[in-house]
Amino acid sequence: MTMDLPKNPPSRRTVVAALAAAPLAAPTPAWALAEAAPAASGDIPGATIQLWPDAAPGAPATLPTPKIEQRSKEAGVNDRWVTGVARPGLTVRRPARANGAAVLLIPGGGYGFIAWDNEGEEQARWLNKLGVTCFILSYRLPAEGWANRALVPLQDAQRAVRLIRARAGDHGVDPKRVAVLGFSAGGHLAGSLATRHAEPCYAPVDAADDLSARPDLAGLIYPVVTLAEPFTHEGSRDNLLGTPSGDAQRRDASVERRVTADTPPVFLVHASDDETVPIANSLALYQALLAAKRPAELHAFDQGGHGFGTRLPDSAPASVWPRLFAAYAARQRVFPTTG
Repeated sequence: MTMDLPKNPPSRRTVVAALAAAPLAAPTPAWALAEAAPAASGDIPGATIQLWPDAAPGAPATLPTPKIEQRSKEAGVNDRWVTGVARPGLTVRRPARANGAAVLLIPGGGYGFIAWDNEGEEQARWLNKLGVTCFILSYRLPAEGWANRALVPLQDAQRAVRLIRARAGDHGVDPKRVAVLGFSAGGHLAGSLATRHAEPCYAPVDAADDLSARPDLAGLIYPVVTLAEPFTHEGSRDNLLGTPSGDAQRRDASVERRVTADTPPVFLVHASDDETVPIANSLALYQALLAAKRPAELHAFDQGGHGFGTRLPDSAPASVWPRLFAAYAARQRVFPTTG
């Protein structure tokens, strides 16, 4: 399942440290504009389903300008970071033979950018091979001028699950087999969706909002979990909540504090040597899930660092996580069982 990509992806530590001090992306190159919808529309590359029929909730007077930064230095290999999400949407990636399962993919980026390829497109490729229909979420970044910034990503994630269910027939998807798979800060958003799916955080806009936003399974890969404990990822916290933020606000946005009896099964992966988002994040959520008697599975690996996606060599033990996730999803009857 390891993709033919550079074995040493850029470190998140350097990136997140610079988020507050430098622009998040360089001006969009001409080749990127050819892939994206016109910048004036605010679309993100390949978005085929717009989340909101009109302006998204809390839109500023001047919408963010879409930007795509190509991080890859290797010809023919994409490693794009997206900012300026003015019109959040879903990019659909269909398998050759759909089996009815769907996964909402939520890339990370410290709530300051979206790691589009590493934690979006590359994840869709291996899932498509399993017959899973994928929806990559381009969600709004809270520091880009939106009102009620702390709820902006959750609004998009809730709306995304509802639209997947509303249009399930169009995509060969079973609305009762919709999982979410999130990475890093995208893992925080996926975890927030799993624990806060029923929380009213935007005014309904159409019939889709009558549907449940609860995912049937949540996979969180090296996730940011807490925003209140000392082992939080400060960059994600500050981009989501702003600075300064109060203790109550931080606790309210911490996933481990929001687990309920209606939290869906959760699958966790983390590396012990993750110096960007400490493994204590996954441990805290796992303990909260066990205390609430919710189904949960945790895989802790001694090596892997942060942001590895599916780019680890086969010799790295953590490279097996996609197979482990697929097996767990099958046991939870979200993916079809085999044998």
